[in-house]
Amino acid sequence: MKRQFGAPLGDWKPPAAPLGQVLTGQYAELEPLDATRHSSDLHAANQQDTAGDIWDYLPYGPFGSLDEYSAWVREIQGIADPFFYAIKDLETGRYCGVASFLRINPASGSIEVGHINFAPALQRTRAATEAMYLMMQWAFEAGYRRYEWKCDALNGASRRAAFRLGLSYEGVFRQATVYKGRNRDTAWFAAIDKEWPALQDAYQSWLQHSNFDAAGRQKTSLGTFTAKARL
Repeated sequence: MKRQFGAPLGDWKPPAAPLGQVLTGQYAELEPLDATRHSSDLHAANQQDTAGDIWDYLPYGPFGSLDEYSAWVREIQGIADPFFYAIKDLETGRYCGVASFLRINPASGSIEVGHINFAPALQRTRAATEAMYLMMQWAFEAGYRRYEWKCDALNGASRRAAFRLGLSYEGVFRQATVYKGRNRDTAWFAAIDKEWPALQDAYQSWLQHSNFDAAGRQKTSLGTFTAKARL
């Protein structure tokens, strides 16, 4: 039997790790997370989730006080992996979410987005979607070949978000980890560099002002655009 090998990568070179660049769009801006600058806004926004649902599938939280939340931010700010961003909604000028790059592997050209925690004020907004677009855009333009999204396999909202954002389902790693005393089977999603041009077009089409009516309702869903971009 003839031996087979993966396609050669030509002049591809391992990309740089994230260096804390500020990512700015029309509706959202992402800054490296910093306790002094961001904790107060973020904690106040998180308190609007009175049921604590936004923490259900994260290995930390909820935080009962600003002091507790600030202490957690101080522990993780400036770490290279995971590298956390604070998300500002440019319409309100308030910080109301976080997300991070993690499992950063330049040698393989692979990077993951995770630790996503959107306060109620950010959920279902153009700023929330654009924040995810800006992170994906940075990764592929930096030279990464693979952009990953992983979640608890029971987290239906995260699975639906991955599909909406144009990532492809790749399967489940059973009993992958333990958090908050619970088992986690981990569902894997990813987009690859060959898909990026079509995904970028999909995001830009969705973000156009013409895609929203006077009340801010979308005319065509992002999922409709991104479904056409998957290989």
